[in-house]
Amino acid sequence: MSWGTELWDQFDNLEKHTQWGIDTLEKCIKFVKERTEIELSYAKQLRNLSKKYQPKKNSKEEEEYKYTSCKAFISTLNEMNDYAGQHEVISENMASQIIVDLARYVQELKQERKSNFHDGRKAQQHIETCWKQLESSKRRFERDCKEADRAQQYFEKMDADINVTKADVEKARQQAQIRHQMAEDSKADYSSILQKFNHEQHEYYHTHIPNIFQKIQEMEERRIVRIGESMKTYAEVDRQVIPIIGKCLDGIVKAAESIDQKNDSQLVIEAYKSGFEPPGDIEFEDYTQPMKRTVSDNSLSNSRGEGKPDLKFGGKSKGKLWPFIKKNKVLMGATPEDFSNLPPEQRRKKLQQKVDELSKEIQKEMDQRDAITKMKDVYLKNPQMGDPASLDHKLAEVSQNIEKLRLETQKFEAWLAEVEGRLPARSEQARRQSGLYDSQNPPTVNNCAQDRESSPDGSYTEEQSQESEVKVLATDFDDEFDDEEPLPAIGTCKALYTFEGQNEGTISVVEGETLYVIEEDKGDGWTRIRRNEDEEGYVPTSYVEVCLDKNAKGAKTYI
Repeated sequence: MSWGTELWDQFDNLEKHTQWGIDTLEKCIKFVKERTEIELSYAKQLRNLSKKYQPKKNSKEEEEYKYTSCKAFISTLNEMNDYAGQHEVISENMASQIIVDLARYVQELKQERKSNFHDGRKAQQHIETCWKQLESSKRRFERDCKEADRAQQYFEKMDADINVTKADVEKARQQAQIRHQMAEDSKADYSSILQKFNHEQHEYYHTHIPNIFQKIQEMEERRIVRIGESMKTYAEVDRQVIPIIGKCLDGIVKAAESIDQKNDSQLVIEAYKSGFEPPGDIEFEDYTQPMKRTVSDNSLSNSRGEGKPDLKFGGKSKGKLWPFIKKNKVLMGATPEDFSNLPPEQRRKKLQQKVDELSKEIQKEMDQRDAITKMKDVYLKNPQMGDPASLDHKLAEVSQNIEKLRLETQKFEAWLAEVEGRLPARSEQARRQSGLYDSQNPPTVNNCAQDRESSPDGSYTEEQSQESEVKVLATDFDDEFDDEEPLPAIGTCKALYTFEGQNEGTISVVEGETLYVIEEDKGDGWTRIRRNEDEEGYVPTSYVEVCLDKNAKGAKTYI
């Protein structure tokens, strides 16, 4: 099977076919090029998508990614970023291994095709020239033969005519001989050219054209093979990244399997635990016997007032509730420096975090001070490098910053020590007392008034905030009327530990001191007590041993 023998007369069709083959190859190049652009665009979109959902640094969102499910999500985003990188690899390999090679091969193919068809056209022109020579020789031979016949006929006519002179006859005879000689010469020339043409034609159709067409056939077959190889490379480029893409997907699966719902639940506890004890049961108040209840309250007040001066104080002492009411409002406003608006456990965590941050800043400043000191030593040893005195101001500034940070750290450490002292879990004796309290049925207490309500997580409800605002107004009103009766004592308490009441609304107590209880713990971890007529305030419930009056409780309770 050869184009030279089978398609010897299809020069123009072969020219069109080979041009179509080059166009097809260029179409394949364009296809792969568009595929690389798609891969790059897809990789870019994947990277942008991964970046879009990455947590922002130094934001609240970044703190939320401590949960295992969020960490798994971050791992998925990182794996998708690597996944996008593999698509970039696909684009790069296709561009270098297919597009560049095929583009160079197309140029070589065009040059080869141009050369082959140029040789073919040259052979065509040569055979056409030989054909024209043959036709010209043939027409000349034909013309000379006709001229010789006419000359012969004219001679015979002149020779038969008796009126023609002998000279004219001789002249006609010579002319006929000349024409015959010319015809013979044309015949010989035509015969020679014909033989030459037949030889050239045989060479053209059996040697030149088959060789040229064979080269074109080989060129076309190489083009077809090259397309097949490019298709294989196209598939191999994809296949090479499949293992890495599989690792990316395995990483996503591994991240998903690392999710620990129990651990996340524990993190929620650590994030939102208030440290408060749940509120106890509220005693039923029988309003159907108001007179009896009034007598009971009066007898309680009278029994405590026997042998003691009348405990009266102005409305300003009652107004000591306002710091805690203000605390509730702070929850919706600016955060105090000591985080006193937070529940104990959350406050401890915030203070500890602040202490850690300050420690890091101190270490950073100390490192900077050491670096400046070393640089100063270098300047002292090599004055040409710099003036040592120029660093004194910077060194003093850094030392001052360290001192400020240390003072700040001491302040927060003091607050942290105070909070850790208030937490029941920090005191072994308080922990034992808390266990004793939990082992008993929590007795009910006849509260003087439900001044505020607390939700199970220790945070104040909206209803409480409204009641607190009413209390503030009531306190301002009480400041104008100092003749109102103070809250009656409902029991006594003994201080288990010394407590320094530094915040407004609290009261300092000494270990072993006995005081009056005027308001029981409402579930926020604080008990309101009174020392004398002018001194009352709140102390941590875990710092005192409360003994409620038998008339009010009928039993002794340890808190």
